[in-house]
Amino acid sequence: MIPTRVLVTGVYGLIRSTLYLSLKQHPDRYEVFGLDRHRRMSDRVPEGRQIEIPDDRFYACDLLDAAGIADAVAEKDVVVHLAGDPQGLGWESLLHNNLIGAYHTFEACKQAGVKRIVTASTYLVSQGYAEQEPYTSIVRGRLDAVTGEIPVLTADMATRPRDLYAATKIWKESLAQVYHSETFSCICIRIGGILDEPGPRGDVWCSPRDLVQLITRCIDAPTDIRFDIFYAMSDNRWRWVDIEHARRRVGYAPQDSAENFASKEPHDA
Repeated sequence: MIPTRVLVTGVYGLIRSTLYLSLKQHPDRYEVFGLDRHRRMSDRVPEGRQIEIPDDRFYACDLLDAAGIADAVAEKDVVVHLAGDPQGLGWESLLHNNLIGAYHTFEACKQAGVKRIVTASTYLVSQGYAEQEPYTSIVRGRLDAVTGEIPVLTADMATRPRDLYAATKIWKESLAQVYHSETFSCICIRIGGILDEPGPRGDVWCSPRDLVQLITRCIDAPTDIRFDIFYAMSDNRWRWVDIEHARRRVGYAPQDSAENFASKEPHDA
């Protein structure tokens, strides 16, 4: 079996480095490459985590560098495009990293004959729903006010972004719709709140290992998935977005939940 050649963009970031290390544990399945602007771990990465990428597997490239992106994606089977501005650091950063950079990546993948791109979106494209019940009560922690079954949001419902960061992710999802074809699969993942611990917003929490699992399942997804969108959340009691679609389509089976994490004794953590 020939390993799948996978390029991870923004590889020195928080989740990207976790994904890289996970894929590297299976050299029989994946030949892993990384792309980033420099060989330095992001400030968001826990202190002490390091990844060693051989020179012939690393591309030093800014997302504004269309030629550099084209060189990086050449002869790759799958590109996991996670690079970008994850914090909404202002219009210029969003324009360069999340809009122009996304276009460069999709166009380069198409021209190079890449079979699939798995790209990061965000649950915040649906944040506007939090302005209506029962989602308002869940978000504000008024859980006693929530009765009955929670009507979960599905990926085919209208988006309701409330900031420019989320709007740039809708642009990326639109690019995926434009670029997907019979020979180029485009999968978008609407990522929840990524923290090692759930924090106060357990409704939208996604553990790092659950996200890595979903991304990996998207890399390995059946070839007949040409375009799709999945929410990435752990199996939280108060989750208000759908994960069953990902379970049906790619076999996503989250291992964590905010409630189970909170119930652990200190020695279990």
